[in-house]
Amino acid sequence: MTEGCSAPARRYVYTCPLSWGDLDAFGHVNNVRMLRYLEDARVAMLFVDAVKSGAKGMAHILVVRHEVDYLLPLEWRPEPVRVEMWVTAVRAAQFTLAYEVLDGEHTYVRASTVLVAYDFRRGSPRRLTVDERGFLETYLEP
Repeated sequence: MTEGCSAPARRYVYTCPLSWGDLDAFGHVNNVRMLRYLEDARVAMLFVDAVKSGAKGMAHILVVRHEVDYLLPLEWRPEPVRVEMWVTAVRAAQFTLAYEVLDGEHTYVRASTVLVAYDFRRGSPRRLTVDERGFLETYLEP
């Protein structure tokens, strides 16, 4: 963001239903399924909403790193959880998303993902476009 800009950052919120098949032998959401919740939220934000906003290249990114802290077991219930996402860093060709999986009472997971803009024809990273940076900066929360 440019210096002096006072537009507040916001979080992207994805509502994620739980499925009985997401549970492991201990009766809580399996850690691999939790990564899928993060992926579902990321796809909604970057492949759907970013593209609708004009940042069409967001559909051409690669994950290069995940960090996940499992804070509490998430047991099945009929109510969905929220996956809140925001951007913590934007560089020339990569950016970092942070997440929390939560409901009104508890935070179950905190995570982050480093992603890189990618040119699949050339087979190499590429710089983020002005539109992509603009979309990401909407959610920038240092």
